[in-house]
Amino acid sequence: MVYSYTQISQYLRCPRSYRYRYLDGWQEKETRSGMAFGRCFENALGAYFREEDCGATFFKEWGAYRDAAFEYKKGETWDRLLHQGIHLLETFARDNRVRIHDPHGNLQVKKHRILAGGSEFVAYLDAIGEVDGVPCLIDWKTTTSRYPEAPEGLLSLDPQLICYSWISGILEAALVVFVRKHAPEIQYLRATISEEQRQEFGRLVEETTINQIEAGHFNPHSGIRFPQNGCVTCPYLGLCLRNDHLVAANLVRKAGASNLDWLDELVD
Repeated sequence: MVYSYTQISQYLRCPRSYRYRYLDGWQEKETRSGMAFGRCFENALGAYFREEDCGATFFKEWGAYRDAAFEYKKGETWDRLLHQGIHLLETFARDNRVRIHDPHGNLQVKKHRILAGGSEFVAYLDAIGEVDGVPCLIDWKTTTSRYPEAPEGLLSLDPQLICYSWISGILEAALVVFVRKHAPEIQYLRATISEEQRQEFGRLVEETTINQIEAGHFNPHSGIRFPQNGCVTCPYLGLCLRNDHLVAANLVRKAGASNLDWLDELVD
């Protein structure tokens, strides 16, 4: 089996949703503009480091979605996101705080690790380079809200950065956050991941999560607890409620997904 951070985090959030996505073959429909924008923007960043026309790359990538039936947040439009993306790219170039040596080899860097039971863990680091002259692994984020910067050391608790540090062996990590708001801005946030954190993450992956997955334990983990209500925003809610309308509105099933009644036998 091959595992990733996305799979582990999905299982920890709700084992039943893991089953829906990775075993039953259900996938969320791409209806949110922010997801597509993030991919287009990341491709434009790659063009920037390869000394290509990143603005033209972003316009071409985002242009493919001009007529897509996206759900836009209040006040957002395709044109507004286009201008925000160009503005962020121009600001990033002026800041000149990030260096990527050998962009062909140090962007979307694949790292893998063989686990004790023979399974493989795979991660793709957005970049390995320097932020403000400090060598580190780098993760790009596009968002509509600023990331919190206090208290000091908060970023070192980010589980995705801990995962990337664990699999790469790189202690220094950075988030470069592209904030899409009325006046777009960029945050350059850094963290140091300790050896203890990396070892703890390794145990969480191997001794807890993967053992549960391979034992066929996919019990639901309800997010219904007001005022925070994780189930309402979960794309798999229709499957849990057996609501065909919600399923059709939010999900598609991959071709070739098989009947998995044998998993119910394992759970019992």
